Amino acid sequence: MSTYSMSDIVSITGIKAHTLRKWESRYNFIEPKRTETNIRFYTDNQLRKLLNISILIRNGYRISSIDSMTEDELHENVSEIQLKASPEDDINSLIMSMLEMNENRFNGILGRHIIRYGLLTTVTTLLYPFLNHIGVLWGTNKAMPAQEHFISNLIKQKMFSAIEAIPLKKDNAPSIVLFLMEGETHEIGLILAYYIAKELGWRVYYLGQNVPIYDIKDVLKITEPDLMLTINTMARPKKILDTVSSILKDTYTPLAISGRDLQLDSLEKIDQVIRLNSPGDLIELLNQKQDLFDNKKSIA
Repeated sequence: MSTYSMSDIVSITGIKAHTLRKWESRYNFIEPKRTETNIRFYTDNQLRKLLNISILIRNGYRISSIDSMTEDELHENVSEIQLKASPEDDINSLIMSMLEMNENRFNGILGRHIIRYGLLTTVTTLLYPFLNHIGVLWGTNKAMPAQEHFISNLIKQKMFSAIEAIPLKKDNAPSIVLFLMEGETHEIGLILAYYIAKELGWRVYYLGQNVPIYDIKDVLKITEPDLMLTINTMARPKKILDTVSSILKDTYTPLAISGRDLQLDSLEKIDQVIRLNSPGDLIELLNQKQDLFDNKKSIA
């Protein structure tokens, strides 16, 4: 059985710490465990219950009425909400499917969202925020390792299937090289970027994780891409700066970089570097570059 600190609960559920303390003193539906030194911690079941409660509150239920619900009533009300759930509610439901390692539940939530919004919007408004929320994108260990591997592999399978279904682009389409630098192994964010770029009409050269500098340089010489993209998850600002400087020394190709706020201000001073903070930034950049590429073709 996994256990979670109060800060874990706050991070995963979005419920503030002072709210949790207030509920604990006034109501009976949640009572955290305590260590020998009197520090609160929560169980898997308590985390799942709090995720459900956060869905109910977001949909207008009062905490006093939730306190009087049986477990069956709580699940019944949450199930009704999920039929018309918002992305925020679906993120909580995905977290619960991860904790329970419930593939059917995960597939149901994802499939319903795809039918309603389409896969591209699902990637940008559901999958990416979900993975960011639980720390999978940046390796911050908010999820348990086994559960993280389970959900990451499910998403990878679905994304590679979706990528494979997109027809290959013509040789005159704009091209992008995707890679993770040496030491970087959290590949799932790069796979989401792979799908976004290919869906938007780009030819993608996907190199994957932990790519040596010399391999990146060789690929750039062979493919002469219009753009590069990498994602950083590790707190190594000097190493990143040295690697980026080495890659850009022999090319004019711009490099888009995404990741946690890891003191990368020095990178933003390099003209070829473009900082991305969200999938929306990537989509906007790809569309802008596509327009410039199309304009150059028409002039030629």
